[in-house]
Amino acid sequence: MQYALIIRESASDFAKRQDPNYKNGWIAYTQALVQAGIMTGGAGLTTPETGTVVRRRGEDHDVQDGPYPEGKEQLGGFYLIDVPNLDAALEWAMRVPVSAEGSVEIRARLQM
Repeated sequence: MQYALIIRESASDFAKRQDPNYKNGWIAYTQALVQAGIMTGGAGLTTPETGTVVRRRGEDHDVQDGPYPEGKEQLGGFYLIDVPNLDAALEWAMRVPVSAEGSVEIRARLQM
């Protein structure tokens, strides 16, 4: 079963991305997923200020560049993993080196 581990980070987490200790934790986690043979994809994302949002307004579209209203957490990246079940996905999610200010959401891939 494929799952997405959706990483949400705080503004201070985004600021720490250049800190070698913070960065090394993410590198080690990614290497563990690869070595376990369960990572099928994923990526870290740039800061929320670099994003663009498209909203549908009837037949028109509204395009808005960042920055966006501050939330406690912003989308920081994701991993796609292939594991037997939700329990296995939870085990891997608990190992994500997200700070106490961040979170990891687990979602199963939609089966078509």
